[in-house]
Amino acid sequence: MGLTSKTVLALATVLAVALFALTIWLWPRLGKRSIGSVLSRVGMLLVTQLSLFAAIGLYANDSFGFYASWADLFGQEQEQGVVVDHSAADHRVQVVGYEQVNVPRATVPRVAGRIEKVNIQGPESKIASPAYVYLPPEYFQPQYATKKFPASVVLTGYPGTAEALIKGLHYPTTAHKLAKEKKMQPTILVMMRPTVSPPRDTECMDIPGGPQTETFFTKDLRKALSSQYRIGTKAANWGMIGDSTGGYCALKLAMRHPNAYGAAVALSGYYKAPIDPTTGALFGEGPNKKKLQQENDLLWRLKHKPLPKISVLVTSSKQGEHNYKDTMKFVELAAKHPTRVSSMILPSGGHNFNTWRREIPGALQWIGGRLSA
Repeated sequence: MGLTSKTVLALATVLAVALFALTIWLWPRLGKRSIGSVLSRVGMLLVTQLSLFAAIGLYANDSFGFYASWADLFGQEQEQGVVVDHSAADHRVQVVGYEQVNVPRATVPRVAGRIEKVNIQGPESKIASPAYVYLPPEYFQPQYATKKFPASVVLTGYPGTAEALIKGLHYPTTAHKLAKEKKMQPTILVMMRPTVSPPRDTECMDIPGGPQTETFFTKDLRKALSSQYRIGTKAANWGMIGDSTGGYCALKLAMRHPNAYGAAVALSGYYKAPIDPTTGALFGEGPNKKKLQQENDLLWRLKHKPLPKISVLVTSSKQGEHNYKDTMKFVELAAKHPTRVSSMILPSGGHNFNTWRREIPGALQWIGGRLSA
């Protein structure tokens, strides 16, 4: 049974409750002052607490998608990092597998669409990263054989797993449903995590002397996918959606590169890159450190840089989210021509999958109305 299995979570919860009840039941019998009784009480407390921590940990992982498998949890997952294939451009996208969309008639692509697992090579950034590409049903229908589609890059938070965007946040099934109901135009979704150079959290920056993540997302990714799939090459054809760290990346990449992305959605995003052990020295230690730090601070950019011609959507909640005040400040500063800003503010909602699942349908409809094919 996999780490993300609902069965594993249910069994862990039942076991924790059972051990807790058993400890209470047996405690009076172990009340003697003998060494054996003391050791038994210590052992029961230890086992009960471990089972409780395991259940809570599995629930947190199910909610936030920190780890995709047992191998990932124990550091045995050796995923592609900073590797580049210097072959021809036609090999920048390698399809390595297929998955079905969780909708009726899932085996028929022209009805259900299809999810392709790919490896994307970035010659300019010298980064390679896996991703999942959702192709809507229309992509396989004869009447759309020559049509180009808009695309949205969908990013997780940090560390996140791309699988969580499919199984936890249900992006493909939601997009399929909205398009079927004519609430959203058919759109290709490129689902991945912003951690393209694991385990480092690059905050989607071109780090001095380090991974060139910004170049990967704004140049390599778009060029590679447009050559592999029927996706337009203009900024108006491309959008980006992300939660948490992914939301910060979506806003920043669109604001810094309006020639690459015409629309961006930040679900519970923040507006300034943190500096911690996972990020390292994002801005280097040279004379340009302060300038880089300012240019990656989105509120600073709104005050000191010309506003780009893009559309942005930001989300938060009045209770449960720490970014509410900064989000309102961002809306105030960004609500000027030519930038078009929208917001989605919930009465309450935490920084978690349940909140984002409430926001994703509206976010997909919003971005679908701002991209062209």
